[in-house]
Amino acid sequence: MDKHDLHKMKKLVLFGAGNIGRSFIGQLFSRSGYEVVFIDIVEPMIEALNKSGSYNVIIKGDKEEIIKVNHVRGVLASDKEKVAEEVSTADIIASCVGNNAVPHIIPLIAKGLAKRYKRDKNLPLDIIIALNMRDAAEYFEKELSKIAGNDYPLNRLVGLVETSIGKMVPIMTKEDMETDILQIFAEPYNNLILDKKAFKNPIPDVKGLSPKDNMKAWVDRKLFIHNLGHAVISYLGHLYDRKFIYLYEALAVKKLYDQTRETMMQAAEILMKEYPGEFTKKDLEGHIDDLLKRFTNKALGDTIYRVGRDLIRKLGPEDRLAGAIKMGLEHNMNVDKILYALVCGFYFRAVDESGDMFDRDIEFVEKYFKKGIEYILVNVCGFSRDKHRHINRKCKKYSEEIKVLNKIK
Repeated sequence: MDKHDLHKMKKLVLFGAGNIGRSFIGQLFSRSGYEVVFIDIVEPMIEALNKSGSYNVIIKGDKEEIIKVNHVRGVLASDKEKVAEEVSTADIIASCVGNNAVPHIIPLIAKGLAKRYKRDKNLPLDIIIALNMRDAAEYFEKELSKIAGNDYPLNRLVGLVETSIGKMVPIMTKEDMETDILQIFAEPYNNLILDKKAFKNPIPDVKGLSPKDNMKAWVDRKLFIHNLGHAVISYLGHLYDRKFIYLYEALAVKKLYDQTRETMMQAAEILMKEYPGEFTKKDLEGHIDDLLKRFTNKALGDTIYRVGRDLIRKLGPEDRLAGAIKMGLEHNMNVDKILYALVCGFYFRAVDESGDMFDRDIEFVEKYFKKGIEYILVNVCGFSRDKHRHINRKCKKYSEEIKVLNKIK
């Protein structure tokens, strides 16, 4: 394809040439006829993209498949003028950087929006925010408006499109990465859930996009089924056998598989009550069975340590377990299975390959666990000492059962 043809293509400007950027968002848009321009700080990656103009996504599923992603190039994030020019002429942009990098890309986007506005005062631009950050659109709006100022009509011209990222990326060895800096592994799942109502332009005709009217419901589905399921199997698996390293080892134990599935189904019942008409039991049950199959994919190399660690965050007030429990309590629903998994999390002590616990998990044990179950429930999980006395009683009972069952002193 010559440069003349490339100019006719629609253009996605994609911030972040990492795992999700290359294996998922870039791949989806490229396959639907878009030119994809990656913005990144990694110079060898940008050089390689410009040299080859394509890269391979290797699908690790029941069988291995290679997807060639074409019509790609790269621009270094440090070349601010060039980045602004790319943003100003984009058909759509996406942010696929980690939470810590977001503050660094917002000024670059703002500069491009200003340049675009000079060229045409009525040309909207949608930004797909591909990161699992709650209220991501609100954050982008606040930070962009600080830089763009009151004269720029942000609400009229910029669509801030939240997503729910369910894609999991298989582990790549150092050797895999050194063989070809551009190649990336991916699981077969290829569905991007995004906020239908946020677009200012027509929704792109891209295979794999699933626009939803009630985005909050779908963000909660990710948190309270996918993330919850991950936490449940890692905490149950760790207590069952400290020698287990991978999720698939724990899920091979029927008792643990069944208990995880039942806990996820309890969360599904709560979601159906919270969002009537949004989900059916059949859909959520199918989703849960698909997730459990994906969790057992050995190519993902997902470890119990990685999935379960960071207890202060994952046992937090609005997170996967405590958040689902509170939602269930608001509807006077049964939450016993999720509550049991939460208490299992209190006893999670998994270590990395060097035999070390995660720093914040050591902090959890020293600062919270040693002060007892009620102290954790109030100070980590955000339950009320007075309003949730029944929760405290149940958790203490579960704690005793867990200690006996797993021979914990």
